[in-house]
Amino acid sequence: MRIFVSFLMVPFLFLLASCGGLASQDTAQRGEIAPILTSEEAFDDQTFAKPQEARVTHIDLDLAMDFDAKTIGGTATLDVLAADEASEIILDSNGLRVSAVTDEAGNALQFALGETVEGKGEPLTIQLPAQKLERGAELAEGALAATHRIVVEYVSAPEAEALQWLSPEQTAGGKHPFIFSQGQAINNRTWIPTQDSPGIRQTWQATISAPEPLNVVMSGVIQGDPEPGDGNRREFRFVMNNPVPPYLIAIAAGNIEFRELGSRSGVWAEPEVIEAAAQEVGDTEEMIDAGIALFGDYRWGRYDMIILPPAFPYGGMENPVMTFLTPTFIAGDRSNNGLVAHELAHSWSGNLTTYSSWRDGWLNEGVTSYFENRIVEEVYGKERAEQEYALSYAGLVDGISDVGADNPGTAMRSPDAISPFDTKGFAIYDKGTVFLRTAENIIGREKFDAWLTQWFDSHAFEPVTSEMFLADLREKLIGDDAELEKRLMLDEWVYGTGLPENAWKPDPQAFAEVDGAVAAYANESALPNVDAWRGWTAAEQRRFLEELPQDLSAEQLAALDTTLGLSQTDNNEVLFLWLEAALRNEYAPTVPQAERFLATVGRNKFVSPLFTALNETDWGKPIAQRIYAKTRSSYHAYTRGNVDETLQYKASAETSLSD
Repeated sequence: MRIFVSFLMVPFLFLLASCGGLASQDTAQRGEIAPILTSEEAFDDQTFAKPQEARVTHIDLDLAMDFDAKTIGGTATLDVLAADEASEIILDSNGLRVSAVTDEAGNALQFALGETVEGKGEPLTIQLPAQKLERGAELAEGALAATHRIVVEYVSAPEAEALQWLSPEQTAGGKHPFIFSQGQAINNRTWIPTQDSPGIRQTWQATISAPEPLNVVMSGVIQGDPEPGDGNRREFRFVMNNPVPPYLIAIAAGNIEFRELGSRSGVWAEPEVIEAAAQEVGDTEEMIDAGIALFGDYRWGRYDMIILPPAFPYGGMENPVMTFLTPTFIAGDRSNNGLVAHELAHSWSGNLTTYSSWRDGWLNEGVTSYFENRIVEEVYGKERAEQEYALSYAGLVDGISDVGADNPGTAMRSPDAISPFDTKGFAIYDKGTVFLRTAENIIGREKFDAWLTQWFDSHAFEPVTSEMFLADLREKLIGDDAELEKRLMLDEWVYGTGLPENAWKPDPQAFAEVDGAVAAYANESALPNVDAWRGWTAAEQRRFLEELPQDLSAEQLAALDTTLGLSQTDNNEVLFLWLEAALRNEYAPTVPQAERFLATVGRNKFVSPLFTALNETDWGKPIAQRIYAKTRSSYHAYTRGNVDETLQYKASAETSLSD
């Protein structure tokens, strides 16, 4: 059994603040201050901040968008809670152009940007005001909401990695520019001067100025209608009263409009996309009800979504009250709505309870993937849920097989020997899913659900760690039951590599028909019946394509496409698998379609593997280089970074400036 280090709240001042009231009229609606964890596992090595000495508790942004300069600039007013002996606070920055720092009265404060650390940015060290804030009369004795307030005047750099500026030509409408942010993992320090660590939760509010006729949305609750600003501009106001990790502060602006889905939910999208988007996410209210029935109250008020242009690098991002989604999930039949279920589930696992360190990524994504599958079961039925679990399980097995069971990147809790960002995606998502499914079946669903619900309740709006998760599970469910402890193999799952032997396997009947068709094709090159193929679920079609032999001839590929209509599918998950198989096998007729796909889609899940497939053959290398030279500037920095590495791409100075 692993020895656990008990977690502590940092100095007594912080403990008192976490249960105190609020400091002044302008912060009267802010939520409670979340604790800072100080156990070894809670330490975040990706921030320069020293929250035990001085921490940000609230951010007030007053910013203007400049689409010509590709910058966001203005002021960030930070509420700071500092220990008595603290004289400075350290923030995270990556390329921010800071012009001044003052106290709230306008008195200059000394500040300095430190040396840049690759991949991490540079520390912004600020002298704290000599005068502390007065404690509001409404606060409990000894409680503080903030001890200092500082104002940072700044502007983001045009190449800020969190922000993607799209030209009108990169949007569906083609007439107006667009911007969206992607903060996770540590990109928000490129446009917000704060302590950019998931363990330092903060409330926030924002006033954003944007040119007409663009609408602005953020991951906070909008405050009334936009108001006229200077020139041909409007100002939008947002508030987030619940303390959140900084990476969840998100923004988007463009020619977008809204469709209501129910009393708690709606969707934003460009006018050209809005009807298809609203139809695709039409089950959202039912999903919210399912989430509440499974694991307790939905605590964020509304659940809205925005369908972004295709350049968005992820499937979805769980920004509170405004999930960001890729349009590539729209299939016309809601067959990819596990994505919506996943981002919704983050409202409990990830947003409500958040890892303190990036090394515990599974606490967000693995728990959420398990929760997603439970929502899918409630809304779409057990058969679909079991099929999607089987795909996840197969992805885990294949991933471990590819890299080796002893690879440290296959541990759910990222070991100290590697970067937390080098942990394999399947170890964070799929292994976490299988772990919780295994625990659920060993413990029993009713008991396990009750425990997971109280876990969310007990740590709502707080940071958590793997050791806390396992300690709570042991205390509340296992107790002195040595046999149950042995059967669960908890430490092996979280800290070990590979796949533990007690992993709960999916029902073999989930894909019985499909697996029979796979075997028939492998043995006799027998293609599925066309009517049967069309009647299969998207998960079944994906299963068939994922299980195809790696090596296929041009004749076999032509027959697959002609018979099954793979290149004509409206489901991008299916289309991607077809394109990957074709490019891997040097099937020239697919190149024009792949080129069109790569020119319009920026989702890393699709883009990186397709370029990898091309790059693995002498035939494909020049094709990859030719396509990438045209498409690179349309991709988000995250996608570009992955493909740059795959293709060993070296951007020229001229190319970099044009990006």
